[in-house]
Amino acid sequence: MIDIAILRNNPELVKENIKKKFQDHKLPLVDEILDVDKKCREFVTKGSELRGQKNEMSKKIGFFMKNKDFEKATEIKENITKIDEELKELEVKENELIDLRTKMMMKIPNFLDPEVPLGKDDSQNVELEKFGEPALKPFDIPYHTQIMESFNGIDIDSARRVAGNGFYYLTGDIARLHSAVLTYARDFMIDRGFTYVLPPFMIRSSVVTGVMSFEEMDAMMYKIEGEDLYLIGTSEHSMIGRFIDQIISEKELPYVMTSYSPCFRKEKGAHGIEERGVYRIHQFEKQEMIVVCKPEESRVWFEKLYKNTVDLFRSMDIPVRTLECCSGDLADLKCRSIDVEAWSPRQQKYFEVGSCSNLTDAQARRLSIRVKDEKGNKYFPHTLNNTVVASPRMLIALLENNLNEDGSVNIPKVLQPYMGGKTKLVANKK
Repeated sequence: MIDIAILRNNPELVKENIKKKFQDHKLPLVDEILDVDKKCREFVTKGSELRGQKNEMSKKIGFFMKNKDFEKATEIKENITKIDEELKELEVKENELIDLRTKMMMKIPNFLDPEVPLGKDDSQNVELEKFGEPALKPFDIPYHTQIMESFNGIDIDSARRVAGNGFYYLTGDIARLHSAVLTYARDFMIDRGFTYVLPPFMIRSSVVTGVMSFEEMDAMMYKIEGEDLYLIGTSEHSMIGRFIDQIISEKELPYVMTSYSPCFRKEKGAHGIEERGVYRIHQFEKQEMIVVCKPEESRVWFEKLYKNTVDLFRSMDIPVRTLECCSGDLADLKCRSIDVEAWSPRQQKYFEVGSCSNLTDAQARRLSIRVKDEKGNKYFPHTLNNTVVASPRMLIALLENNLNEDGSVNIPKVLQPYMGGKTKLVANKK
């Protein structure tokens, strides 16, 4: 959510940003917000006037009582009672307008970083850099679920009977490899100075609306029936929600954290062959990184965060590339995003394995997270998040890039300690 003062003082700047997001349908919203804001401020002014009148009247009561002019004192008390009633009505209307203004403001997209390229959708994202040489295998690479099945490592049919489409059972060495990747990612981030956190896996609606747009909420979140609780789609939700309605001492910044959680999402995505299996699913596990920092430090942290993901994948010899997300591909709260994509030898193209985002002060405003400096001044911090690794999507890249012609899979050296010293997985099912 942007600062209402910017919208008041420079509505054309806000409209221009909306156009860059290709959300022209939201342009009338700017003027509508200004109208509501004007009425809201009129109520505030009227309330101040009435309170001033009440204070002046209250001062006179003592005078008339002292002079035993009880009739006049009673008349003033009755007028004060009328003012109190009017103030109550005014307060109700004012709060209704404030709530309406807030809901409308939440639909206005965050300001784009100057480096964000203009584009309508992800087809216009811009490649930044490649890391590692993409492998071209001299043999046909099976679909990732077929590779897993060769190790008796996955059971989608049983999961479908138990929970429906979009779920899976991982077993044996594949399940162990899945856990090894997550544990390695945890230790990788701890070694880089991040504090490890295990967050709640459910959050209240006040947190949901604070960390994401209404469109994302409807598309992603699972609601717990009969409770004001939602299953998290990523640990970023509860990690940022941790600071809701808090005033943080500037001395405590930056908060640099890495968190593990299961993630639950409604959306299954496209239904092409490469979208089956475990690429887009309702439930998965993820190691995340989250930073809460001073506004002037967020650009530096943004660079550090996405490079952490690149370094993690390269430590496992998986080729990756980075993409700058264009304006139309950014969720409303995001100022800038860079996706990390891993190489798929089977598809001979890259696919998304992580996304790094700078949300500037948008989440902090929605959640009322403020920082107090040494002089007592308060301001909104910037929040950032990035995927360390999302498994089992990571397994696709790992298995394909390390598959041998005989069906075995080499285990990257960094993962071997987490696999009991194993250097290779040998297929046991043809």
